[in-house]
Amino acid sequence: MASTKTNEFAELTAKELEARIRDLKEEAFNLRLQQATGQLENSARIRQVRRDTARAMTYLNARRREG
Repeated sequence: MASTKTNEFAELTAKELEARIRDLKEEAFNLRLQQATGQLENSARIRQVRRDTARAMTYLNARRREG
């Protein structure tokens, strides 16, 4: 899964953003497990997932402030 574009997050609803955040956090957990066991092939993916999670959380917080 490639990094998500910022404008893709802007188009999602609050429920969809919550689901995306949940999926990203699960992926981050799996990547950390792979790294700990020496099975991780793309270490840059950890950073991408962390940043995508932050972007999604930023948009979710903005939605909650709006109404």
